[in-house]
Amino acid sequence: MKKTSALIAAAAASTLALTACSSTDSDAGASGGASDASLTVATAFYPLQFVAEQVGGDLVETVSMTPSGVEPHDVELSPATVRQLGTADLALYLAEFQPAVDDAISTTGVEALDAAAVVELHAAEEHADDEHADEEGEEDHDHGSSDPHFWLDPELLAAFADAVGDAFAAADPDNADAYTANAEALHASLDDLDAQYTEGLAQCERDTIVTGHEAFGYLADAYGLHQEGIAGLDPENEPSPARILEIKDIITETGATTIFTEDEVSASVAQALADDIGVDTVVLSPVETIDDGDDYIAVMTRNLSTLEDALGCE
Repeated sequence: MKKTSALIAAAAASTLALTACSSTDSDAGASGGASDASLTVATAFYPLQFVAEQVGGDLVETVSMTPSGVEPHDVELSPATVRQLGTADLALYLAEFQPAVDDAISTTGVEALDAAAVVELHAAEEHADDEHADEEGEEDHDHGSSDPHFWLDPELLAAFADAVGDAFAAADPDNADAYTANAEALHASLDDLDAQYTEGLAQCERDTIVTGHEAFGYLADAYGLHQEGIAGLDPENEPSPARILEIKDIITETGATTIFTEDEVSASVAQALADDIGVDTVVLSPVETIDDGDDYIAVMTRNLSTLEDALGCE
């Protein structure tokens, strides 16, 4: 599901003209580092950083609030990172995904573009496990009522890229043409990635993906797959024995050969379940963070190959 172009334009237009500021090093680290950058942009987590870097090019210095290799759901910000956020020209974030980031944006008053104002988020599915955790007081993390992982649908990330291009152009009119051209190029790359997924997953023996937690709903919806998560949206929630039994039945009924785990989340439950029923585990990245040398396109391309192999696609 996508918002209209009018909504995208409205979201970007809500970003006011900004005063250029410089930034200093923080624990989270800086990316780009161009000394002659026209804008400094703070990004809440990796996919938003990727868009900022692609749209901004050498004109934008990006500062990530979530260090590389850190699972972003529950990131905590140091005082130095909050101070650096306050000097940025613009912040890119997703409301209700990272409470510490929401608080810091509110506290500093930095101009911010909320991805949820650009793309239409899916409602989070509610599970018996989630309700039980709430009743027992075991749920310590509130990620809002929506599934945040919109970037796993390349077309939704492309819509966000368009809005970022508009926001950068509004903040730095002298370089508006460059931002617009960069956003168009990124949109074209994401269109190509979407076409690869559409073709690669068009004819598969299986269409159910069993995942460690439910991070892949947008990807599943975009390409005709069905997601079954051992845990819900919060990767730290422990599944109940009843949910484990349900997953076993689902694997038997669908003929699934693989449980998909993640690179930054413990796979102990998924591995134990896979060993018990005799299926494989393989990493399917939610692209929330990346290793050095990778980028969004590379990781998503690797994800596609992983899915094709596991689902028996032609």
